[in-house]
Amino acid sequence: MKKLEKFAPHLYAIFGFIVIAVIYFYPVLSGKQILQSDIAQYTGMAKEQNDFRSEYHDEPYWTNSAFGGMPTYQLGAKYPHNYIKSLDSALRFLPRPADYLFLYFLGFYLLLMSLRIKPLQAFFGALAFGFSTYLIIILGVGHNAKAHAIAYIPMILAGIVFIFNKRYLVGGIVTMLAAGLEIQANHFQMTYYFLFLFAFVIGFYIYEIIKEKDFKHLYKSFVILGLGAILAIGANATNILATAEYAKYSTRSNSELSFDENGKKKTDNNAMSYEYITQYSYGIDESLNLIAPKLFGGSSYDDLGADSAMYQFIVGQNVPESEARELVKQMPTYWGDQTSVAAPAYIGIVVFFLAVLALFLEKRRIKYALVAGAIFSILLSYGRNLEPLTRFFIDYVPMYNKFRAVSSIQVILELCLPVLAALGLNAFINSDEEERKKPLLYTGAIVAGLLIVILLANGVFTFSGANDKYYAQQYGPEVMKVLKEDRESMYFSTIYRSLGFLAVAFGILFLYTKKTLSQFTTVVLVGLVMVIDLFVVAKNYVKADDFVSKSQIERPFGEPSEADTRILEDTTHFRVFDVDGHMNSAKASFYHQSIGGYHAAKPKKMQEIFDYQIAKNNIEVLNMLNAKYILQSNKEGIQQALENPNANGNAWFVSKVKVLNSADEEMKALDKLKTKDEATFMKPALTKGDFNFETGKDSTSTIELISYKPNHLKYTSNNSKNGFGVFSEMYYAKGWKATIDGKDAEIYNVDYVLRGLKIPAGKHTIEFKFEPQVVKTGSMISLISTVLMLLAIGLGIFYWRKQNKNLAEIK
Repeated sequence: MKKLEKFAPHLYAIFGFIVIAVIYFYPVLSGKQILQSDIAQYTGMAKEQNDFRSEYHDEPYWTNSAFGGMPTYQLGAKYPHNYIKSLDSALRFLPRPADYLFLYFLGFYLLLMSLRIKPLQAFFGALAFGFSTYLIIILGVGHNAKAHAIAYIPMILAGIVFIFNKRYLVGGIVTMLAAGLEIQANHFQMTYYFLFLFAFVIGFYIYEIIKEKDFKHLYKSFVILGLGAILAIGANATNILATAEYAKYSTRSNSELSFDENGKKKTDNNAMSYEYITQYSYGIDESLNLIAPKLFGGSSYDDLGADSAMYQFIVGQNVPESEARELVKQMPTYWGDQTSVAAPAYIGIVVFFLAVLALFLEKRRIKYALVAGAIFSILLSYGRNLEPLTRFFIDYVPMYNKFRAVSSIQVILELCLPVLAALGLNAFINSDEEERKKPLLYTGAIVAGLLIVILLANGVFTFSGANDKYYAQQYGPEVMKVLKEDRESMYFSTIYRSLGFLAVAFGILFLYTKKTLSQFTTVVLVGLVMVIDLFVVAKNYVKADDFVSKSQIERPFGEPSEADTRILEDTTHFRVFDVDGHMNSAKASFYHQSIGGYHAAKPKKMQEIFDYQIAKNNIEVLNMLNAKYILQSNKEGIQQALENPNANGNAWFVSKVKVLNSADEEMKALDKLKTKDEATFMKPALTKGDFNFETGKDSTSTIELISYKPNHLKYTSNNSKNGFGVFSEMYYAKGWKATIDGKDAEIYNVDYVLRGLKIPAGKHTIEFKFEPQVVKTGSMISLISTVLMLLAIGLGIFYWRKQNKNLAEIK
């Protein structure tokens, strides 16, 4: 019974997290789901994969619905023996996105437990972390993998803290499982960024242990951490190996081309350009948004309300009030340095206040590691606005140049400051009466002083944003003048708001010093003020209106247009090129097999084909890609399906193969290549000797596709001569196997992106099968690692019980 009483506060906390997560996203109770822009695009990309699963109850590992064809490794592929994913599914039992919010709460609560924060304080600390505006907004826009990865980071940190505080068993288990869950969340950018924070924390503990000369403890800690990391990686072997394999063929890897799409010599060898990596860089002065949410106008398009100058201006133009109210709901209020923002990265003025308080009162020096992590992340989030530091990391820090949107490294700060806030409140509550008075006054003066300085510094700002020239063209100079008035008004009101919440939090703690409030009441009141502050701001950006019916989620692009319907009547196998979507929309992928798509790591060569050829209207390249239909909107904005009668079809024989010496030569050859009769081949790619096969075809030579699955294609060929066949399917060096009449055949990479085969004279059956070895190898490693995980947990628990039994016998 006593054991149950011991765990009761934790059970109450977990139950509270469940209730709050569901209530916050209450439309899920009626079966609705949140409409997320990125998930809509994912649904389009994964349509063929999901249809294949439904029909064959198997995984294709390849889809032809996007970018002409690509592996599904980064599209939610399901792997054998991925038991860590089963554990994740068990933890995410709530409807989405309440499941991610629950994980935020749970992981952070565990972290605060490892830091010996009492359950009630840890409960409110977890809520403050979960309701941080950035963490909520990424759920609103559909960055689910990012949210997923962030949610498990506090658990890993908890495991590390447990281990270095000599709670080896619980620390080892938590670290191992949390790291496994983190990796399977499959957002390596977030995982990579948080490795820096782990380095700060582990570095702190190493320093402390070496100072105490407890080398046995240091050795044990590293052995446990190392074993946990190895098993966590092993349990995710398939995903890691498949991702590593595909990365070499994605836009995250370096190109073989030495010139850009304009024909100029490249000066940057990075996989992604400096401009692309730093496209989303946080403004230096914009950091103040962390403590005053609408200091820089909130989001790119925010609601000004009926009290705004803009509303009065619009009504003054004889616009009906109801219409004016709708117009001011979507005004370009943001005037910061970024191109666009979905919401301010607000961590809460009360959280900031308590974090500063921790610097005065918290005696544990781990606070310095957290402060270092927070400062480090905010500096790197500036990107191009702090170019020397950013350039250094891009040029010299391994893997840093593989990720874009550097502003998102601020997630480290989003974790560190709520932890510091929890430490600050805990230290304040548990300190002596005299010990807490001065720190409270100093902290109040510092934070209030900072807000007052910002308030008085309004004259420094112009309230003009990077996009205002565009808005001026769209709305006119008079509207922009009024808009600046509202931006300035938001600036003042958001500071007054923060001062108000600060005053309330300060007042509660001050009353506690006077013994007017009890410890319980103080914690509850401060916790509520802290959470309400964040809750109200976050609610502005993810609303009940964002939830729609399940059927709309399953068909995010609605019913097929007339153009789509016309294309769907064609039952042959072909591709569609969506001119309007370029290479950044998965709408066409939802209904058809598309040349375009939407993905953060597109197939590199397909992106290059678009940039160097298709974007320059090279119709011959569209022909070789079997683009039978072109989707393009007319002057009235109605999308039309234009048939391309010259598309090459699924496969064809060529009379000539041009053997070239480099990727540069091959790309340039495509400028004028007659793809129905010629093919290009890059000599350095040869795998089995010289290309000395005679090619020929007669007037009746044919290659016909007779059976289609994304991972299994069957053709028949007929040619009186030894020939070379080109197949309008994407070349991918790993996993695809070809046979001619059951005998293995070598697949050649031709025309930069396509497949080619040497085909002997006569009639033949040709098959392509996608059987990736990486999945087989990874799955076996995952199985072995999972078994070892279970053994490690079992042996750990057995040893722990044995120790406890011996101690009981001694007593």
